Amino acid sequence: MYTFVVYTNIPAIKNLREAYIETAMLTLNHHWLAEFFFPQDMIDEVMSRVVDAEESQAGIISKWDDSKDSKAEQELESKKDFFKLFSELDQTSFEQYVKTNPGVTKSGWDKIYINEAGIDDDGTSIKTTQGDQVLAVDAKNKILIVRVKGSGYQGVLAIAKDPSLLRCCLSSHIGAYGEYLEDLVKNNDGVIGITGSGFIDANGVGSGGDLAGYTMCEGREYGTHYGYGKKRIELHDDDRLYITDAYNEVGKGTTDAVEFSPALIIDGKALVDDLSGFTSIQPRAVLGQTRHGEVLMLVIEGRLPGRSLGVGLPECTNIMQRYDAYQAMNLDGGTSAVIWYNGEYITKCSNPQIQCRYLPNAWVYG
Repeated sequence: MYTFVVYTNIPAIKNLREAYIETAMLTLNHHWLAEFFFPQDMIDEVMSRVVDAEESQAGIISKWDDSKDSKAEQELESKKDFFKLFSELDQTSFEQYVKTNPGVTKSGWDKIYINEAGIDDDGTSIKTTQGDQVLAVDAKNKILIVRVKGSGYQGVLAIAKDPSLLRCCLSSHIGAYGEYLEDLVKNNDGVIGITGSGFIDANGVGSGGDLAGYTMCEGREYGTHYGYGKKRIELHDDDRLYITDAYNEVGKGTTDAVEFSPALIIDGKALVDDLSGFTSIQPRAVLGQTRHGEVLMLVIEGRLPGRSLGVGLPECTNIMQRYDAYQAMNLDGGTSAVIWYNGEYITKCSNPQIQCRYLPNAWVYG
Protein backbone atom coordinates (compact mmCIF):
# COMPACT_ATOMS: atom_id res chain seq x y z
CA MET A 1 0.00 0.00 0.00
CA TYR A 2 2.84 2.40 0.87
CA THR A 3 4.59 1.79 -2.44
CA PHE A 4 1.33 2.29 -4.32
CA VAL A 5 0.55 5.64 -2.61
CA VAL A 6 4.09 6.99 -3.07
CA TYR A 7 4.63 6.03 -6.69
CA THR A 8 1.26 5.80 -8.42
CA ASN A 9 0.38 8.34 -11.13
CA ILE A 10 -3.36 8.02 -10.70
CA PRO A 11 -4.35 11.73 -10.83
CA ALA A 12 -6.55 11.81 -7.72
CA ILE A 13 -3.90 10.13 -5.50
CA LYS A 14 -1.00 12.02 -7.12
CA ASN A 15 -2.71 15.34 -6.46
CA LEU A 16 -3.37 14.46 -2.82
CA ARG A 17 0.23 13.31 -2.39
CA GLU A 18 1.71 16.51 -3.82
CA ALA A 19 -0.70 18.66 -1.81
CA TYR A 20 0.41 16.81 1.35
CA ILE A 21 4.11 17.34 0.53
CA GLU A 22 3.56 21.03 -0.28
CA THR A 23 1.60 21.65 2.91
CA ALA A 24 4.17 19.92 5.09
CA MET A 25 7.18 21.63 3.51
CA LEU A 26 5.61 25.08 3.70
CA THR A 27 4.78 24.67 7.39
CA LEU A 28 7.86 25.68 9.37
CA ASN A 29 7.97 22.86 11.99
CA HIS A 30 6.42 20.02 10.00
CA HIS A 31 8.95 19.22 7.26
CA TRP A 32 9.45 15.82 8.84
CA LEU A 33 5.87 14.83 7.91
CA ALA A 34 6.96 14.87 4.27
CA GLU A 35 10.60 13.84 4.67
CA PHE A 36 9.71 10.74 6.78
CA PHE A 37 7.31 9.28 4.19
CA PHE A 38 8.52 10.45 0.76
CA PRO A 39 11.82 10.30 -1.18
CA GLN A 40 13.81 13.53 -1.23
CA ASP A 41 13.83 13.72 -5.05
CA MET A 42 10.01 13.65 -5.05
CA ILE A 43 9.89 16.40 -2.42
CA ASP A 44 12.43 18.45 -4.42
CA GLU A 45 10.34 18.12 -7.60
CA VAL A 46 7.18 19.32 -5.88
CA MET A 47 8.91 22.22 -4.13
CA SER A 48 10.77 23.33 -7.27
CA ARG A 49 7.42 23.96 -8.92
CA VAL A 50 6.37 26.05 -5.93
CA VAL A 51 9.59 28.09 -6.10
CA ASP A 52 9.20 28.60 -9.86
CA ALA A 53 5.61 29.75 -9.37
CA GLU A 54 6.65 32.24 -6.69
CA GLU A 55 9.49 33.61 -8.81
CA SER A 56 7.18 34.01 -11.81
CA GLN A 57 5.14 36.53 -9.79
CA ALA A 58 8.10 38.81 -9.18
CA GLY A 59 7.48 42.34 -10.49
CA ILE A 60 3.77 41.83 -11.01
CA ILE A 61 1.94 44.48 -8.99
CA SER A 62 -1.68 45.63 -8.86
CA LYS A 63 -2.56 48.72 -10.87
CA TRP A 64 -6.36 48.54 -10.94
CA ASP A 65 -6.61 48.76 -14.73
CA ASP A 66 -10.09 50.13 -15.37
CA SER A 67 -9.53 50.66 -19.09
CA LYS A 68 -11.87 47.86 -20.20
CA ASP A 69 -14.68 48.97 -17.91
CA SER A 70 -13.97 52.59 -18.77
CA LYS A 71 -14.15 51.86 -22.49
CA ALA A 72 -17.47 50.08 -22.09
CA GLU A 73 -18.84 52.91 -19.96
CA GLN A 74 -17.67 55.51 -22.46
CA GLU A 75 -19.33 53.62 -25.30
CA LEU A 76 -22.56 53.44 -23.32
CA GLU A 77 -22.43 57.19 -22.62
CA SER A 78 -21.65 57.88 -26.28
CA LYS A 79 -24.66 55.79 -27.27
CA LYS A 80 -26.90 57.68 -24.84
CA ASP A 81 -25.61 61.01 -26.19
CA PHE A 82 -26.30 59.84 -29.74
CA PHE A 83 -29.94 59.01 -29.05
CA LYS A 84 -30.33 62.21 -27.06
CA LEU A 85 -29.03 64.23 -30.02
CA PHE A 86 -31.13 62.32 -32.56
CA SER A 87 -34.22 62.04 -30.39
CA GLU A 88 -36.37 61.60 -33.49
CA LEU A 89 -34.91 58.14 -34.14
CA ASP A 90 -36.87 55.03 -33.30
CA GLN A 91 -34.23 53.27 -31.20
CA THR A 92 -35.46 49.74 -31.87
CA SER A 93 -35.28 50.05 -35.66
CA PHE A 94 -31.92 51.83 -35.44
CA GLU A 95 -30.37 49.12 -33.26
CA GLN A 96 -31.71 46.46 -35.62
CA TYR A 97 -30.05 48.31 -38.51
CA VAL A 98 -26.77 48.40 -36.57
CA LYS A 99 -27.07 44.67 -35.85
CA THR A 100 -27.38 44.02 -39.57
CA ASN A 101 -24.66 46.57 -40.41
CA PRO A 102 -22.17 46.33 -37.49
CA GLY A 103 -19.57 48.49 -39.23
CA VAL A 104 -21.78 51.53 -38.65
CA THR A 105 -20.57 51.94 -35.05
CA LYS A 106 -16.98 50.74 -35.62
CA SER A 107 -15.52 54.24 -35.23
CA GLY A 108 -17.81 55.17 -32.34
CA TRP A 109 -21.33 56.46 -31.94
CA ASP A 110 -20.17 60.06 -32.33
CA LYS A 111 -18.84 59.29 -35.83
CA ILE A 112 -21.79 57.34 -37.21
CA TYR A 113 -22.35 58.11 -40.88
CA ILE A 114 -25.18 56.49 -42.80
CA ASN A 115 -26.11 57.95 -46.17
CA GLU A 116 -28.78 56.36 -48.33
CA ALA A 117 -30.35 59.68 -49.29
CA GLY A 118 -29.45 59.75 -52.98
CA ILE A 119 -32.25 60.17 -55.49
CA ASP A 120 -31.83 56.56 -56.65
CA ASP A 121 -31.19 55.10 -53.17
CA ASP A 122 -33.84 53.04 -51.40
CA GLY A 123 -33.20 54.59 -47.98
CA THR A 124 -32.68 52.65 -44.76
CA SER A 125 -34.85 50.36 -42.66
CA ILE A 126 -34.62 52.89 -39.81
CA LYS A 127 -37.72 54.83 -38.82
CA THR A 128 -38.32 58.01 -36.89
CA THR A 129 -40.66 58.01 -33.92
CA GLN A 130 -43.03 59.89 -36.24
CA GLY A 131 -43.04 56.85 -38.55
CA ASP A 132 -41.02 58.28 -41.45
CA GLN A 133 -38.16 56.52 -43.21
CA VAL A 134 -34.63 57.63 -42.32
CA LEU A 135 -32.36 58.34 -45.30
CA ALA A 136 -29.20 59.58 -43.58
CA VAL A 137 -27.65 59.96 -40.14
CA ASP A 138 -24.56 62.15 -39.97
CA ALA A 139 -23.35 62.35 -36.37
CA LYS A 140 -20.28 64.47 -37.15
CA ASN A 141 -22.33 67.21 -38.79
CA LYS A 142 -25.38 66.59 -36.58
CA ILE A 143 -27.73 66.01 -39.51
CA LEU A 144 -30.69 63.65 -39.78
CA ILE A 145 -32.47 63.26 -43.13
CA VAL A 146 -35.87 61.60 -43.50
CA ARG A 147 -38.25 60.78 -46.31
CA VAL A 148 -41.71 62.33 -46.00
CA LYS A 149 -44.48 60.85 -48.11
CA GLY A 150 -48.19 61.18 -48.57
CA SER A 151 -50.91 60.80 -51.14
CA GLY A 152 -49.39 61.86 -54.46
CA TYR A 153 -46.18 63.32 -53.12
CA GLN A 154 -42.79 62.65 -51.62
CA GLY A 155 -40.03 64.84 -50.28
CA VAL A 156 -37.13 65.18 -47.89
CA LEU A 157 -36.84 66.77 -44.47
CA ALA A 158 -33.36 67.54 -43.17
CA ILE A 159 -32.99 68.17 -39.45
CA ALA A 160 -29.75 70.03 -38.67
CA LYS A 161 -28.99 70.14 -34.97
CA ASP A 162 -26.54 73.05 -34.64
CA PRO A 163 -28.12 76.37 -35.68
CA SER A 164 -24.80 78.18 -35.30
CA LEU A 165 -23.75 76.47 -38.56
CA LEU A 166 -26.57 78.02 -40.61
CA ARG A 167 -26.17 81.09 -42.85
CA CYS A 168 -27.52 82.56 -46.07
CA CYS A 169 -24.93 82.55 -48.87
CA LEU A 170 -25.13 84.81 -51.91
CA SER A 171 -24.25 84.05 -55.51
CA SER A 172 -20.88 85.61 -56.31
CA HIS A 173 -22.43 86.91 -59.56
CA ILE A 174 -25.54 88.51 -58.04
CA GLY A 175 -27.01 91.17 -60.31
CA ALA A 176 -25.99 89.18 -63.37
CA TYR A 177 -26.79 85.54 -62.72
CA GLY A 178 -27.07 83.09 -59.90
CA GLU A 179 -25.32 79.85 -59.05
CA TYR A 180 -26.34 76.22 -58.75
CA LEU A 181 -27.17 75.13 -55.23
CA GLU A 182 -24.29 72.65 -55.21
CA ASP A 183 -21.82 75.50 -55.89
CA LEU A 184 -23.38 77.76 -53.28
CA VAL A 185 -22.93 75.01 -50.68
CA LYS A 186 -19.46 73.84 -51.73
CA ASN A 187 -18.03 77.32 -52.24
CA ASN A 188 -19.11 78.26 -48.73
CA ASP A 189 -17.74 75.13 -47.04
CA GLY A 190 -21.19 73.78 -46.31
CA VAL A 191 -22.56 70.25 -46.07
CA ILE A 192 -26.22 70.75 -46.93
CA GLY A 193 -28.24 73.54 -48.50
CA ILE A 194 -31.72 74.61 -49.60
CA THR A 195 -33.06 77.35 -51.84
CA GLY A 196 -33.32 80.88 -50.38
CA SER A 197 -34.79 84.02 -51.97
CA GLY A 198 -37.00 84.24 -55.01
CA PHE A 199 -35.80 86.06 -58.12
CA ILE A 200 -37.18 87.91 -61.11
CA ASP A 201 -38.09 85.15 -63.55
CA ALA A 202 -39.60 86.74 -66.65
CA ASN A 203 -41.12 84.09 -68.91
CA GLY A 204 -39.59 81.37 -66.75
CA VAL A 205 -36.09 81.91 -68.08
CA GLY A 206 -34.60 84.13 -65.36
CA SER A 207 -30.90 83.79 -64.67
CA GLY A 208 -31.26 83.90 -60.90
CA GLY A 209 -29.27 87.10 -60.70
CA ASP A 210 -32.10 89.58 -59.99
CA LEU A 211 -33.29 89.28 -56.40
CA ALA A 212 -36.97 89.47 -55.61
CA GLY A 213 -37.27 91.20 -52.26
CA TYR A 214 -34.59 91.85 -49.67
CA THR A 215 -31.90 89.55 -48.36
CA MET A 216 -29.09 89.72 -45.84
CA CYS A 217 -26.23 87.31 -46.28
CA GLU A 218 -23.71 87.05 -43.45
CA GLY A 219 -24.34 90.63 -42.38
CA ARG A 220 -24.48 92.29 -45.81
CA GLU A 221 -27.72 93.63 -47.29
CA TYR A 222 -28.98 93.24 -50.84
CA GLY A 223 -32.17 93.95 -52.78
CA THR A 224 -35.27 95.94 -51.91
CA HIS A 225 -37.87 95.10 -49.30
CA TYR A 226 -41.18 93.65 -50.32
CA GLY A 227 -44.25 95.56 -49.23
CA TYR A 228 -47.50 94.47 -47.59
CA GLY A 229 -48.36 90.78 -47.57
CA LYS A 230 -44.86 89.36 -47.60
CA LYS A 231 -42.88 88.03 -44.66
CA ARG A 232 -39.22 87.94 -43.73
CA ILE A 233 -37.40 85.16 -41.91
CA GLU A 234 -34.37 86.43 -40.00
CA LEU A 235 -31.51 84.51 -38.46
CA HIS A 236 -30.21 86.44 -35.44
CA ASP A 237 -26.88 86.21 -33.65
CA ASP A 238 -28.58 84.16 -30.91
CA ASP A 239 -28.90 81.38 -33.55
CA ARG A 240 -32.69 81.67 -33.63
CA LEU A 241 -34.99 82.22 -36.59
CA TYR A 242 -37.54 85.03 -36.31
CA ILE A 243 -40.41 85.77 -38.70
CA THR A 244 -41.74 89.27 -39.23
CA ASP A 245 -43.48 91.40 -41.86
CA ALA A 246 -41.29 92.34 -44.80
CA TYR A 247 -42.07 96.04 -44.35
CA ASN A 248 -40.81 96.09 -40.75
CA GLU A 249 -37.29 97.20 -39.91
CA VAL A 250 -34.75 94.44 -39.90
CA GLY A 251 -34.42 93.09 -36.38
CA LYS A 252 -31.44 93.92 -34.19
CA GLY A 253 -28.84 91.20 -34.28
CA THR A 254 -29.90 89.87 -37.68
CA THR A 255 -27.08 88.20 -39.58
CA ASP A 256 -29.03 86.56 -42.42
CA ALA A 257 -32.51 86.94 -43.89
CA VAL A 258 -34.73 86.31 -46.89
CA GLU A 259 -38.21 87.55 -47.78
CA PHE A 260 -41.04 85.47 -49.21
CA SER A 261 -44.45 84.25 -48.05
CA PRO A 262 -46.43 82.98 -46.35
CA ALA A 263 -45.35 82.19 -42.81
CA LEU A 264 -46.57 78.70 -41.87
CA ILE A 265 -45.86 78.68 -38.14
CA ILE A 266 -44.96 81.52 -35.78
CA ASP A 267 -44.12 80.85 -32.14
CA GLY A 268 -45.66 77.41 -32.38
CA LYS A 269 -48.98 78.57 -33.83
CA ALA A 270 -49.96 77.25 -37.27
CA LEU A 271 -51.09 80.08 -39.56
CA VAL A 272 -51.94 77.95 -42.60
CA ASP A 273 -54.56 75.20 -42.76
CA ASP A 274 -57.01 73.75 -45.25
CA LEU A 275 -59.33 76.75 -44.80
CA SER A 276 -56.72 79.46 -45.30
CA GLY A 277 -55.84 78.87 -48.95
CA PHE A 278 -52.36 78.12 -50.33
CA THR A 279 -53.69 74.70 -51.31
CA SER A 280 -52.40 74.55 -54.91
CA ILE A 281 -50.32 71.43 -55.60
CA GLN A 282 -46.74 72.60 -56.17
CA PRO A 283 -43.11 71.71 -55.47
CA ARG A 284 -42.39 73.33 -52.11
CA ALA A 285 -39.48 74.48 -49.97
CA VAL A 286 -39.77 75.45 -46.29
CA LEU A 287 -37.27 76.63 -43.68
CA GLY A 288 -38.06 76.31 -39.97
CA GLN A 289 -36.72 75.73 -36.49
CA THR A 290 -37.82 73.80 -33.43
CA ARG A 291 -38.06 75.38 -30.00
CA HIS A 292 -34.81 73.58 -29.11
CA GLY A 293 -32.96 75.16 -32.04
CA GLU A 294 -32.86 72.39 -34.65
CA VAL A 295 -33.01 73.76 -38.18
CA LEU A 296 -35.67 72.13 -40.40
CA MET A 297 -35.20 72.14 -44.18
CA LEU A 298 -38.14 70.70 -46.09
CA VAL A 299 -38.44 70.15 -49.84
CA ILE A 300 -41.41 68.47 -51.49
CA GLU A 301 -40.87 67.33 -55.06
CA GLY A 302 -43.53 68.22 -57.61
CA ARG A 303 -44.69 68.21 -61.23
CA LEU A 304 -43.25 64.72 -61.64
CA PRO A 305 -46.09 62.38 -62.65
CA GLY A 306 -45.63 58.90 -61.26
CA ARG A 307 -43.23 60.16 -58.61
CA SER A 308 -44.52 63.30 -56.89
CA LEU A 309 -47.03 65.94 -57.94
CA GLY A 310 -46.42 68.30 -55.02
CA VAL A 311 -48.51 69.57 -52.11
CA GLY A 312 -50.34 72.58 -50.80
CA LEU A 313 -48.87 74.54 -47.92
CA PRO A 314 -51.30 73.10 -45.34
CA GLU A 315 -49.59 69.73 -45.79
CA CYS A 316 -46.15 71.36 -45.42
CA THR A 317 -47.40 72.90 -42.19
CA ASN A 318 -48.53 69.48 -40.96
CA ILE A 319 -45.11 67.97 -41.70
CA MET A 320 -43.29 70.78 -39.91
CA GLN A 321 -45.61 70.46 -36.91
CA ARG A 322 -44.95 66.72 -36.82
CA TYR A 323 -41.31 67.56 -36.21
CA ASP A 324 -42.06 70.23 -33.60
CA ALA A 325 -41.43 73.35 -35.68
CA TYR A 326 -41.75 76.51 -33.61
CA GLN A 327 -41.10 78.80 -36.58
CA ALA A 328 -41.56 77.93 -40.27
CA MET A 329 -41.79 79.93 -43.48
CA ASN A 330 -42.43 79.05 -47.08
CA LEU A 331 -39.51 79.74 -49.44
CA ASP A 332 -39.30 79.98 -53.22
CA GLY A 333 -40.62 76.69 -54.56
CA GLY A 334 -41.27 75.41 -58.06
CA THR A 335 -38.15 74.57 -60.04
CA SER A 336 -36.01 76.17 -57.33
CA ALA A 337 -37.11 73.67 -54.67
CA VAL A 338 -34.18 71.28 -54.20
CA ILE A 339 -31.86 70.07 -51.44
CA TRP A 340 -28.16 69.27 -51.95
CA TYR A 341 -26.32 67.17 -49.38
CA ASN A 342 -22.70 66.07 -49.19
CA GLY A 343 -21.98 65.70 -52.88
CA GLU A 344 -25.37 65.13 -54.48
CA TYR A 345 -28.90 66.38 -54.93
CA ILE A 346 -31.23 64.36 -52.75
CA THR A 347 -34.47 65.65 -54.29
CA LYS A 348 -35.47 65.84 -57.94
CA CYS A 349 -36.01 69.18 -59.60
CA SER A 350 -39.49 69.67 -61.03
CA ASN A 351 -37.82 70.11 -64.43
CA PRO A 352 -36.51 66.60 -65.14
CA GLN A 353 -34.06 67.99 -67.68
CA ILE A 354 -31.96 69.71 -65.00
CA GLN A 355 -30.88 69.13 -61.40
CA CYS A 356 -31.21 72.76 -60.29
CA ARG A 357 -31.81 76.28 -61.54
CA TYR A 358 -29.48 79.19 -61.00
CA LEU A 359 -30.32 80.63 -57.57
CA PRO A 360 -29.53 84.09 -56.15
CA ASN A 361 -28.69 82.66 -52.72
CA ALA A 362 -29.21 79.64 -50.52
CA TRP A 363 -29.50 78.63 -46.89
CA VAL A 364 -26.31 76.70 -46.21
CA TYR A 365 -25.52 74.58 -43.15
CA GLY A 366 -22.28 73.00 -41.98
